[in-house]
Amino acid sequence: MRYVIIGAGAIGATIGGRLAEAGREAVLVARGAHAEALRADGLRLTTADGERVHRLSVVTGPADLGELRPDDVLLLTVKTQDAIAALDAWGDAEIAGGGTAAQRLPVLCAQNGVESERLALRRFARVYGMCVWLPATFLEPGVVSALCAPLTGMLHLGPAAGGTGRLAHRIAADLSEAGFDAPVVEDVMRWKYGKLLANLANAIQAATGPEPGQEKTALQQRAVREGEAVFEAAGIAYVSEAEQAAARDGKVQPPPGVRGGSSWQSLARGTGSVEADYLNGEISLLGRLHGVPTPVNDTLRHAANIFAREGLPPGTTSIGDLTALADEAAARA
Repeated sequence: MRYVIIGAGAIGATIGGRLAEAGREAVLVARGAHAEALRADGLRLTTADGERVHRLSVVTGPADLGELRPDDVLLLTVKTQDAIAALDAWGDAEIAGGGTAAQRLPVLCAQNGVESERLALRRFARVYGMCVWLPATFLEPGVVSALCAPLTGMLHLGPAAGGTGRLAHRIAADLSEAGFDAPVVEDVMRWKYGKLLANLANAIQAATGPEPGQEKTALQQRAVREGEAVFEAAGIAYVSEAEQAAARDGKVQPPPGVRGGSSWQSLARGTGSVEADYLNGEISLLGRLHGVPTPVNDTLRHAANIFAREGLPPGTTSIGDLTALADEAAARA
């Protein structure tokens, strides 16, 4: 199998580099200065084992790669706000022997949140979910670090509609050889909904900085309680924090120190967008559908989008000011 990794950022480049190191064929899809750096100097990937340079095939889109192969696996690792454009571009790509990628190839949605699988299922016949627990950093073109040990990350996967299947186990075997824990589960979306609750703090990090603190924890807990309330109202099953921690125990331990999450990194790179609409916004959506107020998540989504839209650097709002905005929204709810 060949892995076509659509979005060679922190997650995509780490998975691609580790797969290549294990002898698997991988293609990185990137754009702009990052694509140029990857082509010119290779991927500088630092893991707990040290820094290595991987010289992989790098393309900017389907036209660069040419006709896809019947054994290709598409790994979607762009942020969810970029998923539709990527799915449309790659879904129409032609496969050697006939047909298109959307008709014949599997696509694995390896993003935070739960929306990408729904977007993909509208377009692709074979859609898999991947719950990614892989703390990684991408701030400089061509340079990525992922320092967890002893394994680089944990990647639960399975068909988005439920079940397992032979292909999921083949992919999991490749990922295991590449230094990941890759459990195949029948309920991958349950894992993704559980992780969504943890990702509700991404907007807090983006607005106020990654450093921990009691006030930040308190605001995060309020956001999580809203999430749990809407899940209950919607009848959505999710993996508990304790179950997630038990799954990671002894397998993926992050290094000491403070690390900015994915939304913080998006602001630091000045990408112009964050994934808050599909994290906090998912809770807002479910709240509106099921009559559950979600003022904290409404506030966090709005604040993170303002930062991205106006090009503000991450961490320039105080946690006190952000909490006050959430309190005002709660009073109006």
